[in-house]
Amino acid sequence: MSEVVPAVLLKYQQDWVADEADVAVWRKSRRIGASWCDAASSVLTSSPEIGGMDSLYIGYSEDMTREYIDDCAMWAKAFGHVASECKELLYDEDGDDIKAFRIDFANGFKILALSSRPRSIRGKQGKVTIDEAAFHDDLEGLLKAALAMLIWGGKVRILSSHNGEDNPFNILVKDILAGKLAYSLHTTPFRQALKDGLYTRVALIQGARLKEKTEEEWAAKIYSQYGSKADEELDCIPSAGSGVYFPRTIIERCQDESIPVVRYTKPPDWVLDDRRTIEAAKWLTDHIKPLLDAIRSRPGRTVGGQDFGRNGDLSSIWILQQQSVSIWRTAFVLELRRIPFDVQRLILFYILDNLQLLHHFKLDARGNGQAHAEAALQRYGQARIECVMVTLGWYAVEFPHYKMAYEDSSIIIPASEDIIADHRRVVLDKGRPKMDDGHDMGSDGEQRHGDTAIAGLMAWAATREEGGSLEINVSGLKRVGASISDYY
Repeated sequence: MSEVVPAVLLKYQQDWVADEADVAVWRKSRRIGASWCDAASSVLTSSPEIGGMDSLYIGYSEDMTREYIDDCAMWAKAFGHVASECKELLYDEDGDDIKAFRIDFANGFKILALSSRPRSIRGKQGKVTIDEAAFHDDLEGLLKAALAMLIWGGKVRILSSHNGEDNPFNILVKDILAGKLAYSLHTTPFRQALKDGLYTRVALIQGARLKEKTEEEWAAKIYSQYGSKADEELDCIPSAGSGVYFPRTIIERCQDESIPVVRYTKPPDWVLDDRRTIEAAKWLTDHIKPLLDAIRSRPGRTVGGQDFGRNGDLSSIWILQQQSVSIWRTAFVLELRRIPFDVQRLILFYILDNLQLLHHFKLDARGNGQAHAEAALQRYGQARIECVMVTLGWYAVEFPHYKMAYEDSSIIIPASEDIIADHRRVVLDKGRPKMDDGHDMGSDGEQRHGDTAIAGLMAWAATREEGGSLEINVSGLKRVGASISDYY
């Protein structure tokens, strides 16, 4: 008797592909093959000789878009549809080169995987999929652009795991449940996926590599790995807290182990040391001057940002140097702990005076940082310096640009667990990014609170400024190569 061959798609995947609703929303567990089966739906949508349409895919990272288009190519081959090889191309969006991936079918329709920007789908028509919707910077903007496709017979597909109670994706789900929106809603927690055969499929694919030989053992292992996050990640229950804004994966792929993170730490009573400026000057010569010399050995403008701290929190200075038209490489990150105000000013001025082709620098001007930032503004002028009074509105404008830099790999940063932890302190609150109130234990054994995330944000915001001519309001001081003796 021949062995029964299982269906390629599990029941919950079949239900998704078979859904004919204009708008379908899927709240789901992690890693249950949702994007994979939607890729099958896109091929079935775009490949027919009669009645087809374009399929558009929006993921929040380049890796997601590439994986999705590869899945589409696999399905096209499996279905026997005539399609071109996957193409990697650039679209020009208001002067920005946006990477996309595309498959063309013999009937003239295409599958196009695009960036996470509302304007990337404006003016286009077809079926649009917004994947991991809860993790997009502007879901509401994407939905506005996508729903316009319904006017001419398009379809909208929105799928995601949860990312916090107040996330726009969860608000969308709640509106559907309340009857405010007549959208089709699918819900697949991990245990439902198991019931529909997920473990059997995993065992079929992994074979002897799968150590857990029963579904119960495997499920217990998965739940133990997620720990306290299992409710949200596996069971489709949004957490009461806000979601983390920066996925760890997008930060890790922008890291370079050769980029230095320099730390200067002193005890609290150092503020009364009469030789503190002399000692700091020697430290600058020994540790910072070589980094500034290395910057001058390379072409490219420089920018920077500082998050100011005096006692409890760090002061963090982040320097970027332009490596190409679209890529900025971190020259170094400097962390100052318990450094007195006068020494912090000495350090800042020494760095700014010796930076090659200083384009722009943004400084945190809240609280104790206001006098520090104002002194830099008076010395270098407003064309080069901005004193930033950070607000939630400023975060809402600048954080999406900063996050996109990581998604596009436009920024290169140090390989540092502390920097990752700092960026993981950025959370979504009612759909808007902000810093949370928590602290982490740094690699030096002392607390930190997102300090380098703010410094990096300031530096990246500086890359988008126009800059201007530099006038230093200290007579006789040279722009580059100033002597350390000029500072004390």
